[in-house]
Amino acid sequence: MSVRTSSLLWATGLARSQRGRVAGSIALGAVSILAAVGLLAMSGYLISKASLQPPILTLTVAIVFVRAFSIIRAVSRYLERLLSHDAALRVLSRLRVTLYERLVPLVPGGLGRTRSTDLLSRFVADVDALQHLFVRALGPPAIAALTIAAAGVTAWLLVPAAGVVLVVCLTAAAIVLPALSGRLGTKAGRRQAAARAELTGELVEALEGAPELAVYGRSEDRLARVARADDELVRLARRDARLAGATSGLGLAATGATIALVLVAAIPSIGGSDDGVLLAALALLAMAAFEAIVPLPVAAQHMAATASAADRLRDVTERPAPVAEPARATPLPRTGALVVEGVTVVHPGATDAALAQATFRVGPGERVAIVGSSGAGKSTLALALTRLIPIAAGRATLGGVDLATAGGDDVRTAIRLETGDGHLFATNLRENVRLARPDATDSDVDDALTRAGLGPWMATLPAGPGTHVGEDGALLSGGQRQRVLLARMLLADARILIFDEPAAHLDPEGAESLVRDALASLPVDVGVLLITHRLVGLDRFDRIIVMDRGRIVESGAPAELAGGGGRYAELWRRGGG
Repeated sequence: MSVRTSSLLWATGLARSQRGRVAGSIALGAVSILAAVGLLAMSGYLISKASLQPPILTLTVAIVFVRAFSIIRAVSRYLERLLSHDAALRVLSRLRVTLYERLVPLVPGGLGRTRSTDLLSRFVADVDALQHLFVRALGPPAIAALTIAAAGVTAWLLVPAAGVVLVVCLTAAAIVLPALSGRLGTKAGRRQAAARAELTGELVEALEGAPELAVYGRSEDRLARVARADDELVRLARRDARLAGATSGLGLAATGATIALVLVAAIPSIGGSDDGVLLAALALLAMAAFEAIVPLPVAAQHMAATASAADRLRDVTERPAPVAEPARATPLPRTGALVVEGVTVVHPGATDAALAQATFRVGPGERVAIVGSSGAGKSTLALALTRLIPIAAGRATLGGVDLATAGGDDVRTAIRLETGDGHLFATNLRENVRLARPDATDSDVDDALTRAGLGPWMATLPAGPGTHVGEDGALLSGGQRQRVLLARMLLADARILIFDEPAAHLDPEGAESLVRDALASLPVDVGVLLITHRLVGLDRFDRIIVMDRGRIVESGAPAELAGGGGRYAELWRRGGG
């Protein structure tokens, strides 16, 4: 089975829950096309017959059929569009949720070098492209096959030779035109998808980096890159549009040739004037039958574009999760210490361990700080303890339960990680904090904000905790932003809280204040693991762990390490605060 066919089957399988609506829309589409064929054929017969001026009663049956076909065509077309679009929108709604669910286990270690802007393009443009599979791609082939059979039988009953010619011509057109269009569409879909992703990437990076580009005078360079990406996408779109137009022209030529061949085949069998009225019926029958063939090239193009979009989506969603979920998750106890025993982490593609033989313990209510220079393995340890990256050797337990045997969501509920650059959503303060515990009441959230030291500031705001923070907290200062992230952690119902560089963007005084307030606000039975390269406020911690090049090199009380001659004392002399 080819990759393209496999991707189409995968995309079609996404509509299993809507197969009734999809099948119904295809049936209604067939009724609509057959009614159109009957309408034109009967209209041709009626016009030709009326030209002979027969008694009016002899035309009554034909008139009734014309009216019936007209009504059936209009009603079935409306219902077909309604049902097909309803099914497509329902599929897309569920598809976005499904794809996001599959994406979550890949963050952050399973995406490799995939750009976030490329992910955005795939989960917006490529998902939207899949709707064409259900609206414009699946139905036309089935409808065309049914129409060819019905039109061929009808023409054969009128003039056998004409029926044979009509079936041959329609079948040839139904094979050749979509094959040509699909070949062009496959290339177009791949070219435009890649170009669209490149343009999206350039636009997002230009918007996110606008202040830096302005400061360094590089705005024009970035705009030129955006313009080049846009020009490339426009060039490809125009080229592919010309090819699509040429294919459409071939369809019109095939229609004319089929009508001519049908008439040539029928004329020898036509006798007197009474039989001559059949020529108009046959001509319009052939013309109407092509209404089922015309959508096939477009369907082939959409099929090709859908296959390309499905390939790109599968490339992301079918990647193996960096941390496999256990077949049967073990519940985590409500109490107990976090024990790390010989934990080793090796990043994909690397030969040396980013973290080697880490061993330590954080008990309930214990405050432990992990310090070290950049690249020492501190953040790698935090990601491993929250099961965001795999542990190559050793194990970590909480309350005696191996974290590898527990569900990932359960682990991240019990052990919360907050980084200094944690994301703030474009909503208000209260909703950003409520993210940690969605069922929290407003009073619970407001209490967390107050304990994080934001009470006096919120009192000056007209909307209080309902104040919007802007895009990624753009309306907040650095200190306010870090305290909102702290409030989020205070609200979480966790047993271990891991702070990874919470004061990285603050001055020493602000960093010490943040650490002091964090420790004072936390419940006494919650363990704290602070990861930092700044040695400020650490005298309040029970124990300090010093890391260097992925290994723990020192561990002890703050005063003990500061007075020794080890790595911690060296960091302090270098100005670690």
